[in-house]
Amino acid sequence: MSTTSQSIEINVQNEEIAGTFLAPGTQLPGVLFVHGWGSGQKGDLARARGVAALGCVCLTFDLRGHAATQAQHGRVSREDNYRDVVAAYDMLAAHPSVDPEAIAIVGSSYGGYLAALLTTHRPVKWLALQVPALYRDEHWTMPKGQLNRADLTAYRQTHVLPQDNRALRACSAFRGDVLIVESEHDTYVPHPAIMSYRAAFQQAHSLTHRIIDGADHALSTEASQEAYTWILLNWATEMVSGARLGGLGYGPPVLTG
Repeated sequence: MSTTSQSIEINVQNEEIAGTFLAPGTQLPGVLFVHGWGSGQKGDLARARGVAALGCVCLTFDLRGHAATQAQHGRVSREDNYRDVVAAYDMLAAHPSVDPEAIAIVGSSYGGYLAALLTTHRPVKWLALQVPALYRDEHWTMPKGQLNRADLTAYRQTHVLPQDNRALRACSAFRGDVLIVESEHDTYVPHPAIMSYRAAFQQAHSLTHRIIDGADHALSTEASQEAYTWILLNWATEMVSGARLGGLGYGPPVLTG
């Protein structure tokens, strides 16, 4: 997503002075939003509009088992929904206005888990994970709603290493820019799970970690919703602006609590 430049001559009183036209490339960054389990694309639309206003092509969609396909809710597996994410990514990457080398994924909860996995099979430049859920590798094809909730709760309270989890292995190989957004009072994706993700990103170009004070997993207050929107849009602005400047706008990795 480079900037194009063209040298010109400007005529002034029968003389010529040098000038340079600079313009953004003809293609734009693409941003794929992946919602959480039990949610839908409606929750992503407002933030997608904000990111689109930065000069990006955004795609929101409904995972199978949600919205119009709610009847499948009890049958879809993680494998099914992962295929949904791959198909949506491919549609975004094929958009004529999208730069295939400048694609971001914004995943929330279950969508964050799926987004992390996607980085192993598709090129991703930027990865934003809001309260990313963590699942055991086993039972990949089991209906997602049948996974043992008590077991997941206990699993997410432990420190999980990348070699023991395929989503975290994907994170450990990721070399792009990362945003992790944590909710202070999240009982579904507690602090140890977030730290498992954070610790996995050893090769990331940059890592930004933000905690929304007083927030729960669902961001059930207006203040929490606004805080997440502000964090995401500011990070996206920094990433997109940096890319348009040819990579000059990033600075060193950022690690904050």
